[in-house]
Amino acid sequence: MADVGGIGADRLRSFVERIERLEEEKAALTADIREVYAEAKGDGFDTKVMRQVVRLRKMDSGDRQEQEAILDLYKQALGMVG
Repeated sequence: MADVGGIGADRLRSFVERIERLEEEKAALTADIREVYAEAKGDGFDTKVMRQVVRLRKMDSGDRQEQEAILDLYKQALGMVG
C-alpha cells in the first residue's frame, strides 16, 4: 500500500507512528514533572509559586520586565500596593 489517492500511505503511517511515540513520551514526562512538584510540596515549597517561577524563567528578560512593570501598574491602580 504505497499510494492511496495520491497519498504516500507508508510515509503517512510513519508520521503518525512517530507522533504517537512522542505523545507517549510527553505523557511520561508530564508524570515525571508532576512527581517533582509533589516532592517539592512535600518539602514545604509552594508549587503554585514554583510554576510561576518556571514560567518566568522561560521568558526573555525584556518581556519579563515589561510584564512585571505592567503588573505593578495594575496593582497600584487597584490599590493593592503599599
